[in-house]
Amino acid sequence: MRDHEKLLHSILVVSASESFDAVVRKSLPQGRFMTVDFCRNAAAARQRFFERYYDIVVVNFPLPDETGAELAFDIAESGSAGVLLAAPMEVYYEVLEQISDYGILAISKPVESIYMEKTLRVLCAIQEKIQRLEQKIMEEHEKTEELRVISKAKCVLIEQKQMSENEAHRFIGKEAMDHGVSRKRIAEKILDEFE
Repeated sequence: MRDHEKLLHSILVVSASESFDAVVRKSLPQGRFMTVDFCRNAAAARQRFFERYYDIVVVNFPLPDETGAELAFDIAESGSAGVLLAAPMEVYYEVLEQISDYGILAISKPVESIYMEKTLRVLCAIQEKIQRLEQKIMEEHEKTEELRVISKAKCVLIEQKQMSENEAHRFIGKEAMDHGVSRKRIAEKILDEFE
């Protein structure tokens, strides 16, 4: 089994039940959460969710001011947070049918700690994959931006200094090495100078 670097997560638990809160607290995988916050209703949870980042949200159905399914939908639609909805067995399959296509996980109540822990571990693993993919996308975006700036600077050198493309390429590389900075920084300097 591969040992992935474990990232720290932030979790928001939305529940009107202190006994449910206790099950979640007991079920949190050790050393995986830097932030564990609790709200008692959907209105407070919406405000808290939009004030700070949570990558996992657990909603205990029903809430005092709504069922909780609406909150789960809103959070799932607004970003990449993993959402878990705990629903009573009487309505579990109906709720599951409504939320499954939105990437919201569901668990039936009463919830045993072992099932809650396993589900939270799955959510942690999903969030870690999402964070790694977001990091790769950001790195690719930075590389693309660097290539765009360098290409633009090469064109300026070709037009303004009558260099060939190879000469412009070597010039940017040599300047970067001589000054101990990135090729992108030299390209930006060239663009500033000639534009």
